[in-house]
Amino acid sequence: MELIITDKSHHVYANAICATIEGAAQVRGTGIAKRSPEYICSKMEQGDAVIALDGEKFAGFCYIETWDHGKFVANSGLIVHPDYRNQGLAKKIKKMVFEHSRKKYPSAKVFSITTGLAVMKLNTALGYNPVTFSELTKEPSFWKGCQTCKNYDVLQRTSQSMCLCTGMLFDPKLQQKKIKKKFKVATFKRLKSIKQSLFLKKIK
Repeated sequence: MELIITDKSHHVYANAICATIEGAAQVRGTGIAKRSPEYICSKMEQGDAVIALDGEKFAGFCYIETWDHGKFVANSGLIVHPDYRNQGLAKKIKKMVFEHSRKKYPSAKVFSITTGLAVMKLNTALGYNPVTFSELTKEPSFWKGCQTCKNYDVLQRTSQSMCLCTGMLFDPKLQQKKIKKKFKVATFKRLKSIKQSLFLKKIK
C-alpha cells in the first residue's frame, strides 16, 4: 500500500473516488456532499490531495480545501474503498493529509464537519476540538457545498448555526500555547527534581 501526494497523473481515479463517496453516503444514510470528477481532478493537479494505491488499484483518498484566503483549511472527502476498510487505512490517510495541510498552510485553522464517529475520533487524536459552526469559515461557497446533502434543510432552518454534523477545529495558535504550557510544566518538574536531589545530598 502506498500513500501519495497527488498530481495530474492520478486523474484516472477521479470517477472511482466520486462513486465510492456517493456509495458511502447511501449506505450510511447520512449526508455526504457529492463531488464531481472535475473538482477532484483540480485538487489532484494542485497537489492538494492524498491517494492510497494498492498497486494500480484505488484504495483511499482525501483532499484539502482552503477558505477565507487561506485562514481556514478543511480535509475533505475522506473515503476508503470497501475492499480496504477496517484495516486502519483511513487513519493513515487522515494523518498524512493533516500533516500535508499543516506544512502547506501552517497558519491556517484546520476544520471539519462530520457525522462519522470514526472521523471524530481521528480528529480528536490529531488535536481538533468540537466547536460551534460560528467558529468555522463564513464563506458561502463552503456552505453551498452542503446543498447536495440530504440534511441541508436542517442547516437552512437553523440559519446555518447547526446541523446533524459536528464541527471540529484545530487552531495552530492554541496548539502552540498547549505545547508551551507542557514545556513549562516539564521544565518546572525537572528543576524541582534537581533541587530535591541537591537538598538530599546536603543532608547526607
